[in-house]
Amino acid sequence: MIDIRPFNSLGHADHGWLNARHHFSFANYHDPSRMGWGRIRVWNDDQIAAQSGFPPHPHRDMEIITYVRTGAITHQDSMGNKGRTGAGDVQVMSAGSGVVHAEYNLEDEATTLFQIWVETDERGVQPGWGAMPFPKEEREGQFQVLASGNPDDGALTIHADARVLGATVKAGHAIELAADPDRHLYLVPSGRVRVNGVAAGPRDGIAIKGETGLRIEAEDDAELVLVDAA
Repeated sequence: MIDIRPFNSLGHADHGWLNARHHFSFANYHDPSRMGWGRIRVWNDDQIAAQSGFPPHPHRDMEIITYVRTGAITHQDSMGNKGRTGAGDVQVMSAGSGVVHAEYNLEDEATTLFQIWVETDERGVQPGWGAMPFPKEEREGQFQVLASGNPDDGALTIHADARVLGATVKAGHAIELAADPDRHLYLVPSGRVRVNGVAAGPRDGIAIKGETGLRIEAEDDAELVLVDAA
C-alpha cells in the first residue's frame, strides 16, 4: 500500500515567524485519519523566519529528530547542551524523563526543516541530545542511516524501533530499498518522484506499508527523507 498525502492537503499554521505544515494531527490541526503512522507521531515541515524560533518548552518520553533542509537551527536545553545544526545535518533529542529545550534560527535567512517525533520504546530514560553532520555527497544514489535504535550503526541513537534514512537522487535516476511489509514507512521527497510506479510531488507525504521493496524513480533532482518504524 502506497498512500500519497499531497502537500496542499497537510495541516497548515502560519504564525508569521513560523510557517508550518503538519503531516499528522498537531496543535490546532486535528484529522482523525492522520493521527500518526505506526510509531511515527509527528512530522512537521517548518519554515522559521530569521532571528526567531521556539522559546523554552518541555517534552518527555518522545524521540525528536530534526532534519535541517536549508539554513541552520541552534539548540539549547536544560541539560546544558547547545549546538548549531546546518543544512543536511541532523540532531536528535531523547526527551526521556523530561527536558526543557529551545530551538532558534539565529541566521539572517529563513531556516527550513523537518521535525519528526517517534514514540519511545523506553519511558522515563535519562534524556539526551546529539547532532551529527551528514554530507549529502555521501548519500547520493543510496540511503544512509541518520538515526536509529541501533547504537552500533554509526548514526545518531534514539530509544525507538525505528530508522531515519536520507538519500539524494538525480533526475532520471532511481534508488531501491528493501522493506519489511509489516513495518510503517513514511517518505517525503523534495522533488517529483515515483514510488513503485505511484507518482508523488515535492514535499508530499508518502505512507507505505505492505511492500517488500521500494523503487524510487526521480523525475527531478530530489532529496529523500524516510522513516522506517514499527
